[in-house]
Amino acid sequence: MKKVFVELVPRTEEALREELQLLQENIQGIDVINVPDLLRYEVRSWQGAQIAREFFPASMPHIRAMDINLDVPLPMADYLLEHDICEVLVIEGDPPQDMMHTVYPTVSTDVIRKFRVEMPGVRVYAGIDQYRGSMREELYRIRRKLQAGAAGFFTQPFFDIRYMEIYADMLEDMKLDICWGVSPVMSKRSQSYWELKNNVVFPKNFAPTLEWSIDFARHVWEFAEKKENSVYMMPIKTNLLAYLSGVFAK
Repeated sequence: MKKVFVELVPRTEEALREELQLLQENIQGIDVINVPDLLRYEVRSWQGAQIAREFFPASMPHIRAMDINLDVPLPMADYLLEHDICEVLVIEGDPPQDMMHTVYPTVSTDVIRKFRVEMPGVRVYAGIDQYRGSMREELYRIRRKLQAGAAGFFTQPFFDIRYMEIYADMLEDMKLDICWGVSPVMSKRSQSYWELKNNVVFPKNFAPTLEWSIDFARHVWEFAEKKENSVYMMPIKTNLLAYLSGVFAK
């Protein structure tokens, strides 16, 4: 396995520090903390990434493409340089729920390219959304992001090893640096969210339980190890320590 990435949502600075300390004291083997950029919280992703580096050797803020005005310099550039944050993950981003936040018709490839020009020392990763459309359409997006300068890719969470194998076969000849995503689903409500919002089709043996989520994450870990790829764990709406302790005890 190349690396283990764990995503932590920066709800508040205090809450983020508590989760980081919890992981630092109880989980061995985490390489990078990923910090998403969620507009409903005051802590921006690059601020959260700086906090994460007080506890772990590396962190990666997420950058929302639709927040970036292509006509002005990257707004977080000075902060990234000041705090020696040298990796980012560029995603499209979801539109804000209110009109208080300005967004732009900017797509990921634009921002990847902008980082390559304005911050060539920063390693830029991109997303793979295996549920967005057909595999052919997503492969086209992946190729465009590579041309723009993407150094690697993070997938959306998988819930079916067979689907992962199909995607791995499609991408094998491209020799990509891939981080395979996995996330617990702990309730029927959460399952419905993934089905309705992200078009996920869960396998027949799926169960919205901690035990199933841990067991599946272990299979993803083994899959990534065989492929010499990375794993990206997103412990959403679950007991952080219970979930990750179970996965890391594989």
